[in-house]
Amino acid sequence: MEVVYGLLIPFAGTALGSAMVIFLKNNIKQSVEKLLLGFASGVMIAASIWSLLIPAIEMSEQQGKIGWIAPAIGFLLGMIFLLVLDSVIPHMHLDKEKPEGVKSKLKKTTMLVLAVTLHNIPEGMAVGVTFAGAILGNAGITMTGAFALAIGIAIQNFPEGAIISMPLKSEGVSKGKAFLYGALSGIVEPIGAIITICLTNLVVPILPYLLSFAAGAMIYVVVEELIPESQMGEHSNIGTIGVAIGFVIMMILDVALG
Repeated sequence: MEVVYGLLIPFAGTALGSAMVIFLKNNIKQSVEKLLLGFASGVMIAASIWSLLIPAIEMSEQQGKIGWIAPAIGFLLGMIFLLVLDSVIPHMHLDKEKPEGVKSKLKKTTMLVLAVTLHNIPEGMAVGVTFAGAILGNAGITMTGAFALAIGIAIQNFPEGAIISMPLKSEGVSKGKAFLYGALSGIVEPIGAIITICLTNLVVPILPYLLSFAAGAMIYVVVEELIPESQMGEHSNIGTIGVAIGFVIMMILDVALG
């Protein structure tokens, strides 16, 4: 049951963030949004290093292999995977700068939810892989370390859920639907994590690749989406401060609990 609870933690973060649409009257201020985006970036960078790449290196060495080969390959494959997915699936990042005539026919609300759902794929994968490693017991990952990653991603998902639901409300979507869309964007995380854990016995030999693959995918999201958005317009230093705070908090969580 503790694994089930752990898998639901990131989704709970998204749902709680989406629930802010019910309690807040106005949209999130731009400065606050920049801080939250930066914070999310810092959390994901730290999680990629301490919860994914370092355990991948350690497990590779335990398997008698050169420690950096599997993590390097997996990391690059994760980046490539998100790059291809980012190009194939139409979403707000791709479409918002196009002329109106060539925009996707998808509704703007659908594209916004799809964008964040796309971001949540590597996060769900990361949580599933770390819990799978903790279940194995020989992957250099503890159950508390897996919970640390889940908590860190939940912290990151809280502002992400609010960033979805609040703009949807401003576009005329009802509070209930805005909350529902925001919450559903996080459902891919426990689903992907459960699938990964169910395949644990099949993925033992390639677990270092999967851990680093998830790290590469998460770093892609940070570099391609979160940091650029946090640096747009004025007061970009607020986003930078958020990165520092998020990175330190996630590092402390991972080291202290892992």
